[in-house]
Amino acid sequence: MRDKTQVNSRAAEPGPGDGLVRAGGIVFVVGAIATLVTVAPLFLDTDPFPPIAYAVCMLMGVGFLLAAAGVVRGVSAQRRAARST
Repeated sequence: MRDKTQVNSRAAEPGPGDGLVRAGGIVFVVGAIATLVTVAPLFLDTDPFPPIAYAVCMLMGVGFLLAAAGVVRGVSAQRRAARST
């Protein structure tokens, strides 16, 4: 059955905001891991990490903003394409 279905070539190519969404996801995961690592000493009763470790936790928000910008960029490109047709 696979040989009879049509392949949508447009779905295979990355859109204008896909790179931002991927990068935002990676940055978000790094920030989430850093958040878990910096919170762990509170539960393990050890010395806290230096302040730079808490700054790395801010990457979670940066990643979310990058991904949101990618989504907005993709949506605006689709709207422009729909209006031009």
